[in-house]
Amino acid sequence: MIHAVLIFNTSGVPRLTKFYTPVHLSVQTLVQKIFSLVYARPVDLCNFLDAPELEPYLAQNEEEERWRVVYRNYATLYFVFVIDGAESELGILDLIQVFVQSLDRAFENVCELDLVFHFDEVHHILAEIIQGGLVLETNVDEIDDSVQLAAKLRRDSYASSNPLALSSGLNPRGANLHTPLGWLTGKLTGVGAR
Repeated sequence: MIHAVLIFNTSGVPRLTKFYTPVHLSVQTLVQKIFSLVYARPVDLCNFLDAPELEPYLAQNEEEERWRVVYRNYATLYFVFVIDGAESELGILDLIQVFVQSLDRAFENVCELDLVFHFDEVHHILAEIIQGGLVLETNVDEIDDSVQLAAKLRRDSYASSNPLALSSGLNPRGANLHTPLGWLTGKLTGVGAR
């Protein structure tokens, strides 16, 4: 099971924190502990490590399995997954790659500012990949299609609920709402009135 997904910058500032397991102690302390484990690690070592230091923070599992931290560094960002023994470390490294590719498609070469200003979209992409600590989808095309569909539905919903939005269609009563002036004229002449 995946217990947490975190994204840090090289200064240790978390840009995404998603926990799938309840945290027993301070979340900030846990995040700092994970960053210190990952950041202090030499570059020539592998990208996963045992983390018995995290056991007091996360819920204990019955099988007494150890927590593992799997991470990958892309430019100024660390993508970190906290997992248990049921997950494959190499599979999680591939999942991190899928997550980064999905972010790249959504933001066209993702950077730290995209994570800050579009955190809702980042969470949506992560939710398309992982739900409840279990992997749902690994096909980047399927993830991208779902994200694009949600964005289109969000735009359509905004356009239909906002009479001042520049929509390309007609409202249900047939009045053309291409411009705010057209909407106001329709309201004054009673076309849009009930």
